[in-house]
Amino acid sequence: MTATLTILGLESSCDDTAAAVVRRQGGRAQILSSVVEGQAPLHAAFGGVVPEIAARAHAERLDHCIEAALAQAGLTLAGVDGIAVTAGPGLIGGVLSGVMCAKAIAAACGLPLVGVNHLAGHALTPRLTDGLDYPYLMLLVSGGHCQFLLVRGPDSFDRLGGTIDDAPGEAFDKTAKLLGLGQPGGPQVEAAATGGNPARFAFPRPLLDRPGCDMSFSGLKTALLRARDGLIAAQGGLHRQDRADLCAGFQAAVAAVLAEKSRRALAVYLDERPERPAFAVAGGVAANLAVRTALQDLCAAAGVRFLAPPLALCTDNAAMIAWAGIELLAAGRRDDLSLAARPRWPLDLQAAPMLGSGRKGAKA
Repeated sequence: MTATLTILGLESSCDDTAAAVVRRQGGRAQILSSVVEGQAPLHAAFGGVVPEIAARAHAERLDHCIEAALAQAGLTLAGVDGIAVTAGPGLIGGVLSGVMCAKAIAAACGLPLVGVNHLAGHALTPRLTDGLDYPYLMLLVSGGHCQFLLVRGPDSFDRLGGTIDDAPGEAFDKTAKLLGLGQPGGPQVEAAATGGNPARFAFPRPLLDRPGCDMSFSGLKTALLRARDGLIAAQGGLHRQDRADLCAGFQAAVAAVLAEKSRRALAVYLDERPERPAFAVAGGVAANLAVRTALQDLCAAAGVRFLAPPLALCTDNAAMIAWAGIELLAAGRRDDLSLAARPRWPLDLQAAPMLGSGRKGAKA
């Protein structure tokens, strides 16, 4: 493997179509381009992502995103050393669109192909942005996932805990829908919460009374629903301040749960006495300022370096996929044209399934 490696990455696991070109040279990473086309207007009327609509949009937009990414990087496919693509987990139609596109490019250009776990893309983002050394503790917190990972290598992860039901991002989206706010829910709830009183409603902090790092957010969402219904019954509707207070209370509860569970995960990680301890957070919910502040305060008290990616790299993007592909290719990983799209793909294959398992494998 040459010292310089330039990879085209593709991402289409949910409702963002993305392409990016990333280069590693002399051990340092450089994002040459990153193009993301969101689909929010296509799904707005449905209150959430519609898989069939998302898959069709990916198929229509991938080639345009690739052209734009190559143009921004000042390259053609002849200047690329390989193709990395999200091969799962995610909405299977979208994942399949990306995988088939990547296969076609790899076959036509004779380029190496590597399928990347979408979660690994998020988990390796601190390596892309800050060159973080292994091992480090990662909180992956997004719309569909929430788990603590000890990141030991590009394909080596130990899960310390995770959500047993809704992910925080999913709970934010459902909260926004319950309160008549727009989508995506996370930014809408955060914006409404800025004018709210987080102490007005006594929302629960689920699973804090149990040991370990597992989390639950479904009951918190139900508590908010009951508080909303109580207000409507008592006064015939919701006032603006009611929404603000509900959002503030909900957000404070999520941040408190994540902070306490992070404290426990840090204790497990620090027991290994890492030479340069670091705690990183990635995923869409990592963009939430209340969550970031709670985790920053925790790390400052523990004397542990805290890292969070730039906001543009918190949400789904192809730069993280390209970087993960660089690390995997450098480690000798290659996929052929039998690469399959996977709706489920846990990072820690040795851990017991948290959300059940079926013919398609463990959900998480």
